[in-house]
Amino acid sequence: MPDLVLLAVTYGGYISVIKLIAFLILFFLWLPLLGWVYGDARSVETKEVFWTGLVLGAGAVTALVWFVIPIFVVGLLSYIIAVGATSLAYVKHRNARVLDFDRVLTIEHIKGLFGSEAKKLEALQGFLFVTANNNEVPVPEPRTPDFFGYRAAYEILNDALWRRASSIVFSPTPQDYNVTYYVDGAGLKQPALNRDQAEYFVHFIKQLADLHVKEKRKPQKGKFRTSQKKEHTNWEVVTAGSTVGEQVILKRIAEQDIMRLNEIGLMPTQYEQLAKFRELKQGLFIVSGPKSSGVTTTLYALLRNHDAFLNNINTLETQPSAELPNITQNIFKPTDTGTTTYAKKLEAVARMGPDVIGIAECPDAETAQMACKASLDGKVIYVVLKADSVIQALGKWMKLVGDRRLVSKTLLGVSNQRLFRKLCDECKQAYAPNKELLRKFNLPAEKAKVLYRPGKVVYDKRGKPSACQHCQETGFVGRTGVFEMIMIDDELKKAIRRSKSLPEIGMQFRRAKMLYLQEQTLRKAIAGTTAINEMVRVLSTSKKTGTRRTG
Repeated sequence: MPDLVLLAVTYGGYISVIKLIAFLILFFLWLPLLGWVYGDARSVETKEVFWTGLVLGAGAVTALVWFVIPIFVVGLLSYIIAVGATSLAYVKHRNARVLDFDRVLTIEHIKGLFGSEAKKLEALQGFLFVTANNNEVPVPEPRTPDFFGYRAAYEILNDALWRRASSIVFSPTPQDYNVTYYVDGAGLKQPALNRDQAEYFVHFIKQLADLHVKEKRKPQKGKFRTSQKKEHTNWEVVTAGSTVGEQVILKRIAEQDIMRLNEIGLMPTQYEQLAKFRELKQGLFIVSGPKSSGVTTTLYALLRNHDAFLNNINTLETQPSAELPNITQNIFKPTDTGTTTYAKKLEAVARMGPDVIGIAECPDAETAQMACKASLDGKVIYVVLKADSVIQALGKWMKLVGDRRLVSKTLLGVSNQRLFRKLCDECKQAYAPNKELLRKFNLPAEKAKVLYRPGKVVYDKRGKPSACQHCQETGFVGRTGVFEMIMIDDELKKAIRRSKSLPEIGMQFRRAKMLYLQEQTLRKAIAGTTAINEMVRVLSTSKKTGTRRTG
């Protein structure tokens, strides 16, 4: 009996229970690893015997070495390094042979391990894709190329809808795809897509829009629809080839909300001046601004200022932005260029006897002269011009018409505009402006004691950022127009006829108390509608694209 007790004590002192348990845990983890390597190697059609033998040999040899080496930690590290190195070598080999969605130990794969596959599939099923042919697309089989494209499209579009993106631009680079959301007219850069993921996404989107999947060079255009919680969204797809890949633009097709004159951002005085146009019987007003500055919205608002039941209102457009109720919209199609011109089309519209005509663009002198002629014939004419300032728009108009007397006789006024993002009312923050900044913009301190800026990120008690649900962390919601405007009275008509240069006319406009865009924007900033940084962003962009102040 004493011998047995001595033997037990000797045995317990020679073998550590903790070390034995550690060895057994690693050993029993190694066994299923061998089974996975063998089965996976067969499924990816590689050398299953070679790779299984390599992992088996590495584990067996280092296990024996572990027993021989007297230092436990050294043996443990040798075992882990040998088995880990051979296993990672196999993973690298097999990942090079399979598609991106079937790779293991990647960032996407690791993220997927922490999420419920059932919940992910449920989320996908709650987001419906509808093709250009009006067919609903079921969720594809998991771990297939179609499923990978479906999932990528769901993740991107679901996020873009939450962030209120109006368009998404996918720009290829040699390494990956850059992704940019456009929210309220401003570009927001998003994490890049790797090439494989982008290719599955583009393939799936082109199938949705009924485009030629294999055509990657010629421009293509199509449409599809998404649906989530009974909310339907239409999307336009535009693709075009480039030297490094296929560029894709997704545009959200929203129902155009046709604004009234009092909704576009006019100052009270400006609104009063334009509202009086509904009482006029003839004359011409120029609506100007650079590209994407909202001039079409302003044109439509001016047209709707007139009573459509008491007036015959017509438009001449190449591509209407919305359907105007009780207004006749005449379209000049590209195919018309062989039989008629824009000016002749305008002449045909004028002969139908409308009281008000909205001209969405003025491509040439013939059209400008025809518009002036129509305004003398008892019609109110609104003309859209591409220009960066009121005085530039006037100079362009005088050049097109070619007759200063005719311009001064018919012109009611000129406006120029930009679109600025509006500060989020939920999270915008007030601050005391820098006095040097006020002096820079010729503002007395008493007129701008407080300015506003986008709200900073708020953190909760755990230190996690809390996003503003109203603006989705952008600090802005929606846009408003800011207008530089002059009404042409008798004195200014004389100035237009007699002045020797545009700067001289510009001086007369200033004497008539016309405020420049920057000054009008500052008034919006002081009122808390927009921010100084937003003003700098928009106006500096105009300068980079060629804006020059004349006069």
